[in-house]
This record gives sequence, structure tokens and C-alpha cells, in this order.
Amino acid sequence: MKETTADLLMLIVTFFWGASYLFMDMGLGSISEFNLIALRFGFAFIVVLPILFVRVRKMDSNTLKYSLLLGFILFLVFTFITFGLQTTTTSNAGFLVSLTVVFVPLISTIVLRRKMESKQIISIALSIIGIGFLTIQLPFHINLGDVFCVLAAFLYASHILIASSAVKKVDPLNLSMLQLGFAGLFGLIFSLIFETPALPSTGEGWIAILALSIFCSALGFVLQIISQKYTTPIRTGLIFSLEPVFAAGLGYLFLNEVMSPWQLFGAFLVLFSIVLLTLGDRIRLFHSINPI
Repeated sequence: MKETTADLLMLIVTFFWGASYLFMDMGLGSISEFNLIALRFGFAFIVVLPILFVRVRKMDSNTLKYSLLLGFILFLVFTFITFGLQTTTTSNAGFLVSLTVVFVPLISTIVLRRKMESKQIISIALSIIGIGFLTIQLPFHINLGDVFCVLAAFLYASHILIASSAVKKVDPLNLSMLQLGFAGLFGLIFSLIFETPALPSTGEGWIAILALSIFCSALGFVLQIISQKYTTPIRTGLIFSLEPVFAAGLGYLFLNEVMSPWQLFGAFLVLFSIVLLTLGDRIRLFHSINPI
């Protein structure tokens, strides 16, 4: 595969993940939060099951252990995003969840005692300022949904760091597919406890679930892994930084979401902090940056 082809596939994956906020918002119109997570990842797991079946020989206890852990974190990530979308816009959610890229070096510095580069410090400072412009409203208050999305970004940064260690010990493709199944299982368990699980009752709900399952989750994860073999981490990071732009654009086109000038400025700062962090030969970008 040529590098340009891989970059195009990564761009398609990024578009899928940017669109996922729109589809989650659509899905919440007909089904409850945990039910949405269960259906999304459950159907995604069914889609990738034939691939997983032929690779079963590469599966071991370590793969199951890491998949269980990553699946649970993935479930928490999407729990916060799904509940967050109840009180914030898809545009805000897209930019705030993209802070995953900024949280990765921050967590590495605090937990793993890795020295932070000046570029990373500047990126973190810009992103914090950007969050302020995006989320703080007058009279002074912050939407709970915005807080949930920032927590989701923090959790997904943890997911990336754990996954970066796990892929050195187990088969990456099996790991990425099995975590979908575990995320769906946790969604089903919580739905059974707190909700009444059901299938979508509207055509719009089915479109949202199928799009989230097939394009945003199943194809998204598989295409990402395949494409990253043929392109560079830096190019991958720059392409992924377009995810919040796609989320904001689709929110404007289909949900009539309009950002204020201050919010646009905040969004620009968040996006700029992400691009700044992914530029330069010395940047080490972790694979599996954002799968939504």
C-alpha cells in the first residue's frame, strides 16, 4: 500500500470518528445511554467476529486480560461522552475529547516520570486556555457535559498508554477487536442494571447505531491498524487532529450548532495545541489516538 493511500484511509477513519458525535446524539433520541453503548460495541464486535475467528490461535490469557481492561476503560470513555452529549454540543465534545493527545504526555510525566518537552508544556497551556473559552459561560458556569468530555479525554489517554504497553506483549489486531466485545458487554450489564435494554424504535435510531457500529467502531479500528503500517506517526497525528473539525462541521450542517466567536477562538487554541504537539521530528505519537 502506498503512503498516500494509507493517509487517505486514515482521513476516512478520522471522518468516521468526527461523525460519531453526530450519530451518538441521534441515537440518544430513541434509546438510553448504556443501551446505546451496548448496541454500538456489540454490533461492532459481531462485524469483526469473522476476522477474530480465523486469528483465534494468536489469542492467549494475556490478550484476554488486556482486552478486558481496555474494554472497560473504553466503556467508561464512551459513558462520559454519551452522558456529556446530553448537556453539551457535538462541536464542544469533538474538541474537548481531542485533548486526549495533550493528556498523554501529561500523564506520562506525572505517572511514568518522563521529562516533558517545552513544546508539550506550551501545548498543554494552550489547550487549557482553549477549554476555558470553549466551556465557560457568563454568568460563570460550566456545563456538566463539558466536564464529562474532558474526563473522557483523560480516560482515553490512559487507554492509549496501557495499549501502547499491551501491543508489545500481545497481538494488536486481536486486542483491538476483543476490546470492542468487552466494551459492549459492560454496556449491556449496566443497561440491564439501570435501564431496560431495547432495540432502536425509529429509523433514525437504527441509522445511528449501524453507523456507529460498522463505520465508527468496526471499520475504524481495523482500518486504523492496517493504515498505520504504511504511514508515519507524525502524519497520522496531523490527520487525526482534524477529527474535532469534522465534528464541528457536521454539527453545524445537521444540528444547526453555531459556535460563538469566543468558542471558535477556544476551538482554534485546542486544535492548534494538538497540531503543535504532533509537529516535529522529536514527537512520539502513540497509535490508537481516538476511535470514536
